[in-house]
Amino acid sequence: MALKKLEQDLESLREALGRIPPDDQDTRAQLQQHIEDIEKKLEHPDDEQHHHDLVEGLKESIARFEADHPRATAILNDIMVTLSNMGI
Repeated sequence: MALKKLEQDLESLREALGRIPPDDQDTRAQLQQHIEDIEKKLEHPDDEQHHHDLVEGLKESIARFEADHPRATAILNDIMVTLSNMGI
C-alpha cells in the first residue's frame, strides 16, 4: 500500500514540476533530481547512503520551497511521510 502511495506522490510531483515556470530552472532541476532520487531508492532499497542523501535533500527542499511553491512542498512532505512509513 505504501508503495502505491509513493508512486501516486511521485506522479503528483511530476505534475507539480510541469507547473513550475520555465524560467525557474533551479527549482525545476531540483524537483527533477528528487524524482530521480526517489525512483533510484525504490530500485535499490538497501542503499543506506542514498537513503541518507535522499532524506537530507528532501528536507532542504521542503524548507526552501515552502513559501514559493506550497504545492510542491506539500507533495514532498507526503513523500517523506510515505518513505518513513516504508522504513526508508
